[in-house]
Amino acid sequence: MSPETTAPGFGLPGWPSGDGGGFLIVKGIRDVVLALVLGILLVTGHRRALGWVLLVEALAAYGDMVTVLAHHGSVATALGVHCLTATLMVVNGLLMMRETRETATAPASPTVQPA
Repeated sequence: MSPETTAPGFGLPGWPSGDGGGFLIVKGIRDVVLALVLGILLVTGHRRALGWVLLVEALAAYGDMVTVLAHHGSVATALGVHCLTATLMVVNGLLMMRETRETATAPASPTVQPA
């Protein structure tokens, strides 16, 4: 609700000044929408789609990492927050997709009927 309080944790060395508040609003809206998409897929049980969306949304976190590094921000934050988050999203996305694969069923063993 107040992006200016969480802004310093992003990792960039300087924050927008003057009329730069729009940056914070855009980032906040982006983060909320990305979370809502994941939440809807999780609640509705679309696990395979959730896996794909996690993989795609990880690109946003990797992009945040590159942005912080390209603007001479905190390397620790870029790697420890953004890269770690993105990597965990990729791992979880792959696990979600793996879990939903069809598994081969064992052949039914013949049962002996009592005489």
